[in-house]
Parts: sequence; C-alpha cells; structure tokens
Amino acid sequence: MTLVEDFEKAAAEVKAFTKKPTNEELLSLYGLYKQAKDGDNTASQPWAVQVESKAKWQAHEDVKGTSKDDAMTKYIALVDQLRKTYA
Repeated sequence: MTLVEDFEKAAAEVKAFTKKPTNEELLSLYGLYKQAKDGDNTASQPWAVQVESKAKWQAHEDVKGTSKDDAMTKYIALVDQLRKTYA
C-alpha cells in the first residue's frame, strides 16, 4: 500500500474507534490530518473566545513546516498508538 492509502485507512479507522480519545489526542490527530491534507496553516488566528476554533487552529499551527508525507507518517504512527487504547 502507498503512504496515501495507509493514511486514508488510518483516518477511517479513527472514526471506528469504540472509545473517544482525549481532547489532546484528538487535537494532535486534527493538526496532523490538516497538515497532511492542506499543508501549512494559512488561516488567520481565531479570537480567544472561540475556544474550539482556536484549539484546532493551534493544533494545526503546531505542526507548521512539517511536510505532507511526514505529517501522514506521524498521523499513521499516532493512530497505531491510539488503537491499543481506543479500538
């Protein structure tokens, strides 16, 4: 399987977890997923009162500069790690 196929499989697997990962883990998954799909974050920073939007923006911003392939690889590794707890 190619890296993209492995990435898509991992993304589908997250949706099938039987338990919900922690918010921190979900934000890590979100940031890596966005980086793999869209590249560096170019959105303007949300207002501080927009707590959920700001957290997601920050998660994506935290992986800025990571190549799409590296983001996919890290995402797959994180899903492999989380599978032991949540699958």
